Amino acid sequence: MCYNCSPVIRNELQYWVAFGRVPQIGRARFSLLEQHFSSLEEAWKAGPASLQQAGLKGSALSALLAARDGIVPEEEMERLERANVRTLTWHDDAYPARLKEIHDKPPLLYVRGELTSSDDWCVALVGTRRATAYGRQAAEELAKGLASNGVTVVSGLARGIDTIGHRGALAAGGRTVAVLACGLDTVYPPENLRLAQEITDNGALVSDYALGTQPQSQFFPRRNRIMVGLSLGVLVVEGDVKSGALITARQALDENREVFAVPGSIYSPTFRGTNWLIQHGQAKLVTEVEDVLEELNLTMAEHQLEMKELIPADETEADLLRLLSTEPIHIDEVSRGSGLAISTVSSTLSMLELKGMVREVGTMNYVKVR
Repeated sequence: MCYNCSPVIRNELQYWVAFGRVPQIGRARFSLLEQHFSSLEEAWKAGPASLQQAGLKGSALSALLAARDGIVPEEEMERLERANVRTLTWHDDAYPARLKEIHDKPPLLYVRGELTSSDDWCVALVGTRRATAYGRQAAEELAKGLASNGVTVVSGLARGIDTIGHRGALAAGGRTVAVLACGLDTVYPPENLRLAQEITDNGALVSDYALGTQPQSQFFPRRNRIMVGLSLGVLVVEGDVKSGALITARQALDENREVFAVPGSIYSPTFRGTNWLIQHGQAKLVTEVEDVLEELNLTMAEHQLEMKELIPADETEADLLRLLSTEPIHIDEVSRGSGLAISTVSSTLSMLELKGMVREVGTMNYVKVR
């Protein structure tokens, strides 16, 4: 069985994987190769002159030429299959749609476990490795609250808040995704080996680093962009102003994601970062999970959680639902887009709101509720 089933067929996919093992071949250079060559197989087998014409120069070209002799593409695929790791290119339908939106999207994503359609609704929960008792309690309760509302919790498997976030989501019977700063054949920190397996069984481990890649300090800020890319928003539970959690928050702001922060003691250095985000208007203050759910339009009553597969009662409801998304749209635009009278649109939206399928946000602006 081919574990790596993909619109990019196996013969071509093996060359994506091979290029993924070459230092200095990232988003920009993958794009150059795709633009110049008819396939990545052709690019892999190209001579130095053709590669230079494609835009590979200097150290990137040297790195590729040096690495090619030691990489056998088919063997790389077999290695991934033995590790039960799936690879997704940015052309694959299964590649997370929201991750495609970020500027520095990874050309190749390695996945152990399973990403599902329910993971379209993710919130990244991040914070310090040296969590206080207050921070630990807040992280656990917020992670459980998100998971209980059908939201996938994304974090980085690090010690402290990350670990608590993953465990909280699992304890609530929810899904969680861990983004690693190393190959998926390595678990860091090593004490989270069992947790990593639980995440694989109830979510996924994700990385853009090839198998065999060991964690390095410079990899962690870069992996955070994937956490941001997967998520609707980032929730910072505890962190100093120069912490990795604050780097993640700034990346979220750059990518037009919502940022949330838990306030803490003015005397605690580990809350200087979250307090600063709130003070400067860069994060919404969070005291309970509803603060996050409401801002992201993820609120669901308990009976709605049990009825996720609600279907429209007739074609009119179906037509209006197709026009709605998580972005607010005015009732006049809905009327124009559907070709229906405003009175029909108004009464239908009211019925859909009673069913919990849409919500009014602002005056006569509507969004779809999950």
